[in-house]
Order: sequence, then C-alpha cells, then structure tokens
Amino acid sequence: MPVAVVVPVKSFSLAKGRLADVFSAEVRASVGRALADRVVTVVAEAGAEPLVVGGDEGVLGWARDRGIRATVAPPGLDAAAGMVTTLTAGRPWAVLHADLPLLSAADLVPAFDVVAGGGYVLAPSSDGGTALLGGHGTVAFSYGPASFHRHLAALADRDPLVLVRTGLLLDLDSPADLTAALRHPRGRWLAEFLP
Repeated sequence: MPVAVVVPVKSFSLAKGRLADVFSAEVRASVGRALADRVVTVVAEAGAEPLVVGGDEGVLGWARDRGIRATVAPPGLDAAAGMVTTLTAGRPWAVLHADLPLLSAADLVPAFDVVAGGGYVLAPSSDGGTALLGGHGTVAFSYGPASFHRHLAALADRDPLVLVRTGLLLDLDSPADLTAALRHPRGRWLAEFLP
C-alpha cells in the first residue's frame, strides 16, 4: 500500500499574499493552484497517494476534479496536518507543503522509502520550517517559524532521517523565494506568471 501524503492547501483566493508586490490577486491564485497541482503530481510520480486537506470548496473542487481524495481542513496548519492519522487509517504517511516549486519525484522517493519501512523522516526548508514530515502513528505538529527544530526535538526518540533535498528546501513565500526559484532550472516554469 503506498504512503499516504497529506497536502494542506490554503484557499487559492488567499494564496501567496506575501507576493502581492509581484503578482495581482488573480495571478497569486493561479500560482497557488499551479504549485499545488505540481506537488500532487510529483507525489503520485514518486509512487505515493496524495490526499488534499483544503481551506475551501475551490480547493476541494480542484482536488476532486483531479481525482484526488480531499476533505475540509480545520483552520491552521497544525490542525490540518493533525488530520493525517484519521485520513490515513494506520498507513505510513507524510505531510508535505503545497508550495514547493522545485520539487521532483527524486526528492521524495527516499523519504517515502523510509516511511514505508516504519521509520520517520523530516525535511527542513531553507527558512527553518518543515517542508516534509513523515512517519506513522500520532505526532504533535508544531508548524510556524523554526518548526524544523521543534519537530526534530519532538521526534528525537524516534531517530528521524533528516532529508535535505533541493526540491524540499525552497518553499515559495516571498519575492526572494521567487527570484531563487526562477534562477533554478526546475523553477523556470514560474516565469509564465510574470508580467
């Protein structure tokens, strides 16, 4: 049975607010949808099953149109991630951010292999956050600034694999993130959204 990957997706109408100086609200919604679409596609390419927890009917409809199981997420990333044990019914799981423009299947396969084998995996983002957390059973999620270190401390007794991969390091939040993504060959697809 493939690893179940919960992908929390914020309402597309609220997506990428910190990019308001670069993109209009309409373009930010399109960027948010394109990022989420790319992430769930890569999850499937890596042999796992994406499950979307969404903030509104627009996200749920988008996921269902793609044939992806989707459910409404409670407010906040910790609460959305906390749905993982209910949604995955005892299967090995991962929680993966939906805004990773450089993500490739090669970034995810090692993580899914560890999780499928009964281990835990933790992948930092370049800003100190947590791009991916995987395992089994119940975990206390603690997203937000410096979440990687909190998650690492919380999983210390489970000896997680710390996975540092290009596609997991850069999440698209700020204009500096956009510049960095556009400079990488895997991120050049974002140029289509530039004015």
